[in-house]
Amino acid sequence: MDIRKIKKLIDLMIESDLQAIEVKEGDQSIALTRRNPVVAAAVPAMPAPAADVPAAKSPRGAVEKSPMVGVFYAAPSPGEAPFVKIGQTVSAGETLGIIEAMKIMNPIEATQSGVIEEILVKNGEVIQFGQPLFRYRA
Repeated sequence: MDIRKIKKLIDLMIESDLQAIEVKEGDQSIALTRRNPVVAAAVPAMPAPAADVPAAKSPRGAVEKSPMVGVFYAAPSPGEAPFVKIGQTVSAGETLGIIEAMKIMNPIEATQSGVIEEILVKNGEVIQFGQPLFRYRA
């Protein structure tokens, strides 16, 4: 991979305040991670959760995660309807959104069929590798 491209990735990380970025280009790939100084802070102890708190408060259902770092777009272009809406039934392989990475538009496809319960990111938001994007109904 060209050193100029690596420099552009570093600049993108600094400008967007990204902690990590991973890019695959053909058979080449690069992963960059920023180190932050460790700051020790006293954290008050949290009481243990009561046994009677229902487990239903934790999110349920499968989660579709981002395969890359980039900017998330919910629609094919500005002013158009989003690819999916909450409550919509999707099939595996259906486009859920787009992630722009290095000026390349990458479609994000459903890895399973189901009903979209929650959209966890906003249009135009910078997202990280592995960040949850969509949650399917349990």
